Amino acid sequence: MNLAEVDIAARAARLAILGGFHPGPGEGLGGTLLLLGPGPDFWHHFVQSPEYRDGAPDPLDRWSVRVLGRIAEVSDARALFPFGGPPHHPFQAWAERSGRAWRSPVGLLVHADQGLWVSYRGALVVDATLDLPETTETPCDICADRPCLTACPVGALTGQAYDVPGCKAFLTGGGACMETGCAVRAACPVSRDFPRNPRQSAFHMRAFL
Repeated sequence: MNLAEVDIAARAARLAILGGFHPGPGEGLGGTLLLLGPGPDFWHHFVQSPEYRDGAPDPLDRWSVRVLGRIAEVSDARALFPFGGPPHHPFQAWAERSGRAWRSPVGLLVHADQGLWVSYRGALVVDATLDLPETTETPCDICADRPCLTACPVGALTGQAYDVPGCKAFLTGGGACMETGCAVRAACPVSRDFPRNPRQSAFHMRAFL
């Protein structure tokens, strides 16, 4: 098993390998931990799934368990998820260890390829020590304007704090973010280059409420 083979299995499910790292001895996380999340054409694939169509709660989590569980089987790996604990796995800390995601000026994780749209559906723990892509520098270091700091239409999400009640009040009152996704996430220059379907963003906003 190598990284290319895991990538093929992930791409078939419209997932992307968003980073990984080599855990230390004693962590119980194998030789390599790989983080997976939605790829560019994920939404069209997901809405055709039985989990999305059956009307039962938590369709995306159920889809993730089924699909990542299958990828784990064919990859001789173990699947871990950012939901359904305990145990509650530290996905944000894992993402930062990958060298492909960092804390942004507004506190949200920003990814090298997906910007502030990044989300994680699960992780694969592989016994082997796989070769991983080289880490990069945070895109925030070369972002002079930092539009994420001023993009929120009601000032709910800034570099100082996140006013969750104010955010939810704006959304329930018909705020544009409800249908097009969080304006702060969309303002990131890296996010602008990542082709995320607005319906996917609306799905997550409904789940947030």
